[in-house]
Amino acid sequence: MRMKENKVYIETYGCQMNVADTELIMGILKGHGYGLAKELDEADVVLLNTCSIRDNAEQRIYGRLGNLKTLKNSNPNLVVGVLGCMAERLRKDLVEDKKIVDLVVGPDEYRRVPEFIDLAFNGEKGIGVRLSKTETYDDIIPYREDGLSAWISVMRGCDKFCTFCVVPFTRGRERSRSLKSIIDEIKLLSDRGFKEVSLLGQNVNSYLDGESDFSDLLASSAKVDSTMRIRFTTSHPQDLSDKLLHTIAEHANICNSIHLPVQSGSNRILELMNRTYTIEHYLNLIDKARRIFPEVSFSTDIISGFPTETEADHQMTLDVMKKVRYDGAYMFKYSPREGTKAFKMDDDVTEEVKSRRLQEIIQLQQKISYQINQTRVGNEEMVLVEGLSKKSDEFLSGRTDSNKVVIIPNDRNIKIGDYVKVIINRATHATLFGNVLQNTASAQNRLALTG
Repeated sequence: MRMKENKVYIETYGCQMNVADTELIMGILKGHGYGLAKELDEADVVLLNTCSIRDNAEQRIYGRLGNLKTLKNSNPNLVVGVLGCMAERLRKDLVEDKKIVDLVVGPDEYRRVPEFIDLAFNGEKGIGVRLSKTETYDDIIPYREDGLSAWISVMRGCDKFCTFCVVPFTRGRERSRSLKSIIDEIKLLSDRGFKEVSLLGQNVNSYLDGESDFSDLLASSAKVDSTMRIRFTTSHPQDLSDKLLHTIAEHANICNSIHLPVQSGSNRILELMNRTYTIEHYLNLIDKARRIFPEVSFSTDIISGFPTETEADHQMTLDVMKKVRYDGAYMFKYSPREGTKAFKMDDDVTEEVKSRRLQEIIQLQQKISYQINQTRVGNEEMVLVEGLSKKSDEFLSGRTDSNKVVIIPNDRNIKIGDYVKVIINRATHATLFGNVLQNTASAQNRLALTG
């Protein structure tokens, strides 16, 4: 029988949505009397919150389960669970073949995690992987440590059914949280001193609560606290409306950075991917956004080596990168995922060709990022200080409105959470370096911070 002092250790893999889900799960567990272990060796229960977006992500979990098997051999009472997308996709393999796993819980059954842990403590297997058309966890308050930045899931699932993507099958169809519950959560975070929130969804700009769309949610979020930055991800080009672009431009604390996955520069490949837009439409969106607020920065996702991709298709992707000039990109080789339409296509691009094309994409993006960052040298940037630099305690690290990392000298007068005005004096492809001109921590509103 479970005792209140039992502690749970959770490891999170994959996207920001999984980070937010881990906080949700911790909120549920805390509400049922569980403690949270800081270290693995303190835990009575170990949960892996998993990702299925690429094969490499799943292989990492299998490797980690191998490590945990050794730990469980020395502690037979240890409960091991797999949560999230991989749980839903591979429940039979995880429970029957990997006998180390005691519970498998998909993204829509997190409310039952305490119940399944109780079953595991009594020697039974706990499996909950049904997808829901309604579950949004609207009434659950996630457990968060004090900090500056928070991820807030505003919707779950996806209706786009891109042929390469498992999300509709592992997370179900789209459904949105109520606008009120999201705003209430942002107010709580503001009261606790958080300085930035990121609104999350697999396709966040298709959010809909009654008559309120994502633009309305963004505007309402921005009004909660003018000193709090509002970010969002991920957008789909089909749903990036004029209203949304104007909303971003109208609110100083909505960050001028948009993550807009392109995936490929070839219309033929986009059609095979079921991306539902053309490159011409995509480039028009980029141009429109830059007309509305010229300071906007774009990042993207690119897949190399999708089935039947030719050298000409690959060149089209490089051409789009040169036209858009992204500030940053997440770049991957195509990975067949069982259950998707693309899995039935002939994966005819060799690993050697995929790797070579991916390397060309990465090299071009690094060149573009370097060139863009050089244009920032001599500029003044407002930076939210997030903590010490990873390389040295003599420096602090923060980010700009456009999501660029900035390194500044450490100063006892600067606190984590301060906004500081910085002049940039040097830049690499990934980082800006500068000196502080002004500490604006006492500013009463975001407009003062941008002045």
